[in-house]
Amino acid sequence: MRVASIALIALLTSTVCALSDDPPTLNVKPVCHGISLQGSDPSEKGGPDLSFNNCIDSEEQVRNELSKAWSTFAPADRGHCVRETTMGGLSSYAELITCLEMARDVRKLRSELTKGID
Repeated sequence: MRVASIALIALLTSTVCALSDDPPTLNVKPVCHGISLQGSDPSEKGGPDLSFNNCIDSEEQVRNELSKAWSTFAPADRGHCVRETTMGGLSSYAELITCLEMARDVRKLRSELTKGID
């Protein structure tokens, strides 16, 4: 019962975020930490800290881009992509915008194919 309640809260939270005018606030630190550890080279000046900071900066740039385009994505796609991106604990704005762009492109392609059938 408790697991079902938690799942319902998560679903409702992601749905509310998807319907809002702004993208959700994601915690990108865990994914950036993992990326910085994978790319750490002891001979690289700055090492993992530099990679971590670069990742955080990159994610913030993507979030800014996403904020500008958020309202152009279909609410259903926003809900789906937010749920998919936040599943598993390693959230990324780059992953979120990629999901949204792919969903948009699929909708456009389906629409074009449907017009060709008529």
